[in-house]
Amino acid sequence: MDLKQLQYFVAIAEAGSITAAAKKLHLSQPPLSMQLKLLEEEMGTLLIERGSRSVTLTDAGRLLYRHAKQILTMADNALHDLADFNQGLRGTLRLGMVSSSVAPMLEHCIPLYHAQNPGIRFQIQEGTTFELLEILARNMIELAVVRTPFLDDGVVSHPLVPEPMAAAAKPAFFKGLPKGPLKACHLQGLPLIYYRRYETLLHAVMQARGVEADVLCLNDDARTTLLWAGAGLGVALLPLSACRSLTGELDVRPLDEVEWQISLAVIHRKGIALSRPARRFIETFESERQQ
Repeated sequence: MDLKQLQYFVAIAEAGSITAAAKKLHLSQPPLSMQLKLLEEEMGTLLIERGSRSVTLTDAGRLLYRHAKQILTMADNALHDLADFNQGLRGTLRLGMVSSSVAPMLEHCIPLYHAQNPGIRFQIQEGTTFELLEILARNMIELAVVRTPFLDDGVVSHPLVPEPMAAAAKPAFFKGLPKGPLKACHLQGLPLIYYRRYETLLHAVMQARGVEADVLCLNDDARTTLLWAGAGLGVALLPLSACRSLTGELDVRPLDEVEWQISLAVIHRKGIALSRPARRFIETFESERQQ
């Protein structure tokens, strides 16, 4: 099995037919069919069911397809890194980021890193903390900027200083409440908007304080949370630093509950040798922690 065979296999799987894949690859059909047959013989199993007009992946084919996509992505990343090196650049940083980390990271850390390492290029993958943990485990990215808490014994974590959660809403929602930081009890009766990963954390404290949560919207992204609050639909609950990109249309109140302290963290897999761009990024990130 070689990379070319995997490339052909993925092309057939995605095109849905050998004819369409051959056209996409600028090959004639017989050599492509032969390469597929050789791959199946090497794997010792049927990978694709041939139909009169289309093909369908077998269970083994679907398994190989997932692995083949990862292998081809890593091979492509290696070629790009070598190209950067040969051109006198310093490589490419493959970085995962949760949406709530983008605004705070663009305030200081990433601009400082870019100023110190102008030759390094970025490939960004966005997702939830749990999606990024999965992508990291598959070696699709080298580092990820995520939010605590999370459970994964297979990663090394470099956290920043903990920060509070915050409530962000149109000022009318806070009418009659104290100025400044709020407590969990002040959320009673308010329509709440937040993302699923904080549901357990938020509910545990509210239940302990005797607060019945009125959850208007559960979602998976800080941007969605803020957009709903910006539309005047309710009160967004999210990390305080995720509110830094707001332009004043929402009133932002820190939530004064010790259990709601969270932090940004840069993570990478244990036992993996990091590239120079990745090591430099961690150094820059940790310098922010000292400030």
